[in-house]
Amino acid sequence: MLARRLFTAAVIAASLGAAGFAGLPGPEGQSRDGQNRRVRVHNQTGAILQKLQAADVRTGAFGADLLGGAAVATGASAPVTIDDGQGGCLYDLRAELADGQVLVRENINVCRIADYYLTR
Repeated sequence: MLARRLFTAAVIAASLGAAGFAGLPGPEGQSRDGQNRRVRVHNQTGAILQKLQAADVRTGAFGADLLGGAAVATGASAPVTIDDGQGGCLYDLRAELADGQVLVRENINVCRIADYYLTR
């Protein structure tokens, strides 16, 4: 009986290890919940977009520049992945423009959109 329980526990542990836990960080900080967090950001501000950061609404901590230092011209767009690896979908976005203006947009559901149009 004990051997059977140990075998069952080992099989369950191996299965969970192979499949991963939903919502736990995956490789390279990506969530493993199957949600698509890739968003194309369209710059419709009339100024060059120099920096874009995201903060999970649960923490409020803005992360690194999602653009990787590459500016986005007005009228252009750039694909970004907005995922801190913690399984959240709601993020605040912080955009820094070349003219010094900072735009903050709150509660963007990155799991439900494919395109985001940044305007002033």
